[in-house]
Amino acid sequence: MNRQALFRLAVAVALSYATAGIGAALTDLGPWYFSLRQPPWKPPDAAFGVIWTVIFTLCAISGWLAWQASETRAQRWRVAVLFGFNAGLNVLWSALYFKWQRPDWALIEVVFLWASIVLLVLGLWRLSRWASWLLLPYGVWVSIASVLNYQTTVLNGPFGGLPSP
Repeated sequence: MNRQALFRLAVAVALSYATAGIGAALTDLGPWYFSLRQPPWKPPDAAFGVIWTVIFTLCAISGWLAWQASETRAQRWRVAVLFGFNAGLNVLWSALYFKWQRPDWALIEVVFLWASIVLLVLGLWRLSRWASWLLLPYGVWVSIASVLNYQTTVLNGPFGGLPSP
């Protein structure tokens, strides 16, 4: 691997982990969260960090592979826009669920997050099939998390009012 490719990989990892860091900063596992009734099958809270670390690492490698395979500025732009759009939706979900304490709104938003993953997989397919395949665990996890979000909303709703400070 040449220096330029290694630099691009480092940038992809930094951007992916920056997105993860922003989402983590918005994730407050305080009294409000611990007061929520959760479905019995919910993974332990410690598992979420491990799962998301793997997913963001796979996303970084996926983005790097797609960028490396891009032959034109338009293709690189498409890669950047698809990943940027997805990153924004990922962070927004964390803000809705944890910061604003609105799992019901997060449940609506997760539809768009999931669709952005599908767009990523399809949008990268012609550039790099490996880049697309590496995103499948992300789609599976968001599907599982969506069911968890739904069940938590049903067990605890309706939500409303202002979040506690």
